[in-house]
Amino acid sequence: MIIAVDFDGTIVTHEYPRIGKEIPFAIDTLKRLQQRPDNLIVLWTVREGKELEEAVEYCRKRGLEFYAVNSNYPEETKKHEEPRKIQADLFIDDRNLGGLPDWGVIYRMIMSKKYYDPISNEIEQEYQLPKKKGFFKSIFG
Repeated sequence: MIIAVDFDGTIVTHEYPRIGKEIPFAIDTLKRLQQRPDNLIVLWTVREGKELEEAVEYCRKRGLEFYAVNSNYPEETKKHEEPRKIQADLFIDDRNLGGLPDWGVIYRMIMSKKYYDPISNEIEQEYQLPKKKGFFKSIFG
């Protein structure tokens, strides 16, 4: 499985262009997911140039090496210059609809191959995630 993961707001708190504080269990969870040979972790971020190199080095110092950075394959050219949409089976990003679940929830969802189903709310009920609020609750609630 190819897992694309964002950096700011997902692995670390938002402090761009500086590197924020590590979000608890983010790197440990990604390293644990990497232990399975069928999982490839790709860094997918808007960072580029010096800021991108700093992010990659930050993760490397903590033992997290990415299969690719802002690209589909490590050998792709321009991988550090033009962030773009990549091919992945799963995207982990704090800007997704509903926000970023706790990293423990993310790990259990990936390992159990149970992903959020907005129709049945299966994961929301199983892992006791917060209920929808406001606008979305009034439409889908």
